[in-house]
Amino acid sequence: MAHLIFDEDEAQQLRDSARERAADGEGLIAYALEQLAAEGIDLSKATSYADVQARYGLGDTDAARTPGAA
Repeated sequence: MAHLIFDEDEAQQLRDSARERAADGEGLIAYALEQLAAEGIDLSKATSYADVQARYGLGDTDAARTPGAA
């Protein structure tokens, strides 16, 4: 599978967001954002939504009802 990397502007936005989160005391989120900016995402390690649905017994409309879900 693919490896998703971010262009310079996107990576900088992630780093800026990481700094804001760190200042707000959200260190774990800040660390994750910084890692994304630096390394991108190895999609071969990603869990598909179908697998998440099966694992947690979610239906097709559950994501639409969850605030903030894509």
